[in-house]
Amino acid sequence: MPALLKPAISIPTLFEDSTHHLWRCETQQGAMVLKVCNKKSIEKSSFWQAMNHLFNASFPQSLADMSLIYADIARYSPLLIPQCIATESAQFILASTLAGQAIIDADINNEMVEKLAEHISQLHQQTNIKWGPMPRPEFSASQWPARLSASLQMLVEQSDVKIPELIVKQALEQIALISVTEFVPTMIDLRWDQFLQQNGKLSALVDLDAFVFAPRELELVLLEFILDPAQMKLFIAKYQQTYTLPDLSLIRQPYRLLLFLMNVLGETDLNRWMNAPILLSYNPA
Repeated sequence: MPALLKPAISIPTLFEDSTHHLWRCETQQGAMVLKVCNKKSIEKSSFWQAMNHLFNASFPQSLADMSLIYADIARYSPLLIPQCIATESAQFILASTLAGQAIIDADINNEMVEKLAEHISQLHQQTNIKWGPMPRPEFSASQWPARLSASLQMLVEQSDVKIPELIVKQALEQIALISVTEFVPTMIDLRWDQFLQQNGKLSALVDLDAFVFAPRELELVLLEFILDPAQMKLFIAKYQQTYTLPDLSLIRQPYRLLLFLMNVLGETDLNRWMNAPILLSYNPA
């Protein structure tokens, strides 16, 4: 651990249930951010319950692997990734800071959307026949439907929102028909505030806690809630320069239900979430 030049300064978190307490550290090796695990928040988090149940992410014990995950994403992504200086299982991550500002909705421009598409398409080309925790996925493709069904039912039982039986039944029926053969590095909690921008350009990804190997369709379904229609058109055009888009029509509903129950974006209105506009249509050549 590098020596401090002065006492660490607490950084306010964006959400009450944030995974970490943050501290800005001026050290002999430069400016760094210390992320101290908020174990109480994690224990109550539907997101991390799902991550651990479905992907066997073993969070927060998996913090010990963060240096490997940071290094892998840095190799794949066109964005800057912090250097992971030190980690300890279930305790903390110490990472270098990067120049740039947090992104708010008003900042988002066409160039940022295209850079996001480039970032995601590059990650989606790093395929694996197994899925699960990064950096060591452990499950075979044939295990995806059963584990997904079990995790979905667990989340339904624990949810504060009443999920109609018909929606659950339809989701489980569609999951049983899913056939996935490859998996990619996927950021399950993808949001604009996980990135930094400089001079109006998407420059860095600074929050890498929730990367796993998963079907790329899951991340693409999430993007329908992140991007507006105009932004999605830009995303599709850029993404398809390097990678074709899959058909989401048969898996959109169960994946949407999973993401809702994981509380990835904080939405509490099930009908609004499940009936959100379909922005990624399949157009085979």
